[in-house]
Amino acid sequence: MTTWLMANPKAGDNSRDRDFWTNHLEKAGVTDFRVCDLGDQAWMDEVTRNDRVLAAGGDGSVNSAARLCLRTGATLGILPSGTANDFARNLGLPEDPEALCQLIASGTTEWLDVAQFGDQVFLNVAHVGLGTWPVRESSSEVKRRFGRFAYAAMLMRKVVGQRGFRAAIQCESGAVAGRWLTIAVATGAFFGGGNTIPEASANDGQLDIIAVRPKSIIRLFAAFLIVRIRGKSPQRASTVVQLKSPWCKIQTRKTKTVTADGEIVGETPLDVVCKPGCLRVICKEVVST
Repeated sequence: MTTWLMANPKAGDNSRDRDFWTNHLEKAGVTDFRVCDLGDQAWMDEVTRNDRVLAAGGDGSVNSAARLCLRTGATLGILPSGTANDFARNLGLPEDPEALCQLIASGTTEWLDVAQFGDQVFLNVAHVGLGTWPVRESSSEVKRRFGRFAYAAMLMRKVVGQRGFRAAIQCESGAVAGRWLTIAVATGAFFGGGNTIPEASANDGQLDIIAVRPKSIIRLFAAFLIVRIRGKSPQRASTVVQLKSPWCKIQTRKTKTVTADGEIVGETPLDVVCKPGCLRVICKEVVST
């Protein structure tokens, strides 16, 4: 078995670089590993199903490592070094680097769901509409300074005056159509830098579709508070719609950009299918909300 440490030098503020993780892994007793670069493809041909791939980076870096693990059958390990890392939250990973590396050393694993669309996958969330703006416009400098708050700041700036877009959403539990501010399709319990999806987990075999209608900022904020306080999202409400399904189709009247796991991945229409329990990941317990 080979342990591969895959580092992304552009992730986060560089305080948790490859040297940082190398030192902590060695202290935890993980010494037999090979350091590799996200931009170098040659080492990927050597990965086998008995190996472990440790991804040091944000959600985009983790997505790249996960695709490699899905192709080879290797086990994925997460070393959060980026600005969002919602996937790490879904696994309940320790924030303390020493405790995290001890977990890596233990080798405890769980099987997680993956969302597939076309020939691509995402582990966390895909966005259509306003949710794509942080990826499209939030600069690296802003992300380094404000981290997860860069996403919230960008959305708050853009939400004022937005009329939304027309789209139809189809899934196993029903269909809705109308004008939307943003549509998110998530595999786990967190998205957008730590926002919680009620009654969700990354191994329940379901996608959670969260669609927000264009309302005043006061009504949007009120809906956000209700969800936070009650711990449940309304299935069909005037502001927020939440649907659960193993698949979904989103058709927009005008072509819209699609982002997934912090990267621009294409345009609508978007057809997503949940692939249950197909990715083995190092963690103690998958978080359920």
